[in-house]
Amino acid sequence: MQTTIRYFASVREAIGQGSETLELPQDLRTLGDVRHWLAHRSPRHAMALAPDKPLRVARDHVMAEPETPLRPGCEVAFFPPVTGG
Repeated sequence: MQTTIRYFASVREAIGQGSETLELPQDLRTLGDVRHWLAHRSPRHAMALAPDKPLRVARDHVMAEPETPLRPGCEVAFFPPVTGG
């Protein structure tokens, strides 16, 4: 399943690119599965997407949870939590 993955803010800086289009394995079912799979792609991905890092995820521009199902052709985005003042 081909999917566009976007990275924002510190995640983008750590990985060294803002997006990539990847062919994901068929056994990935949720956005959490995608994060886990991506974290094993390279040392940079591992650092940026480590399980202990507080990150938010979106599917097709809508905030989502790790348990959210992956959809064919969707866009997945990872970014740090945002705080305001």
